[in-house]
This record gives sequence, structure tokens and C-alpha cells, in this order.
Amino acid sequence: MFSRQKAIEYALLWWNGRNPNFYNFDNIGGDCTNFVSQCLYYGGIEMNFNYLGWFYDSINFRSPSWSGVEEFFDFATKNSSVGVRAKQTTIENIEVGDVVQLMGKYQAQFHHTLLVTKIGQNLDYDNIFLTGHTVDVKNIPLSSYNPKQVRFLKILN
Repeated sequence: MFSRQKAIEYALLWWNGRNPNFYNFDNIGGDCTNFVSQCLYYGGIEMNFNYLGWFYDSINFRSPSWSGVEEFFDFATKNSSVGVRAKQTTIENIEVGDVVQLMGKYQAQFHHTLLVTKIGQNLDYDNIFLTGHTVDVKNIPLSSYNPKQVRFLKILN
């Protein structure tokens, strides 16, 4: 069973470090989705070792959905089996332990994945706080990114 609290605890423990059990993707496209996958895994979501599932064993034996932004979205929103399951939602339905993906002003696709680790009183971009890797951040407000588009993913596990 998925524990949002355990996922957040993992995020706050490793936000500015790298767990040696996982490859650091910073220099080959970014570590953001890898980090969020780790958080969800340590929150209790079981890996899916099926071909094109959601899993990590090593840099050479992992699924694209473990570390790729679009691949994570595609797997999580279509998965009805073992592994991370999510649905795209609105800001009104977001809670801690859910996932946010961003599209920058000059990008044509989503390029960044973060974990929601704190929510303030008002449910707006200033009060949704995110933790993530690549540019390591801890409890930074969504508004600080000024993205072109935001995708909210409700974790269903």
C-alpha cells in the first residue's frame, strides 16, 4: 500500500543527495523522474518488471518509465496492474505525495517531474510545494517555475 508520508520522507531525506542504490541521471538528461520514481517506490509502490513496465535494477536494466518524463506519464496513466498508477487531474484534486510535471516556456513537451511534498492553505501555485532533482529543490513553490503548462498526476495506488 502506498504511503504518501513515506514518499515525502524519502524526498526530504534525499532532495540534495543521491541514493547510491540508483544511478544519477543528472548528466544524461536529468535525474528528476528517477528521483520521483524512487520516492514512490520507497512510499510502497511495487515495481513492475514487465517489458516496458516501471522498474529499476541498474542503469542497464530499467524501464524507460522509471526515468523518462513522458514515459512515466504514459505508463502511470495507462497502467492497471502492478507499478505506479495515476490519473491526470486538476489543481483542486492534488495532495501531498502526488506528482507535478512541467513544460517550460520554450519547450514543446513536458520535461520535468517533481513530487508534491507540502500544500499551504490556499490551493494555488504559491501554496503547492515541490521537491525534486536535477536542480535540487526542497519545498519550493510551484509558482517559482513559471511554466508554460503544468500536468498534475494523482497517484492512485
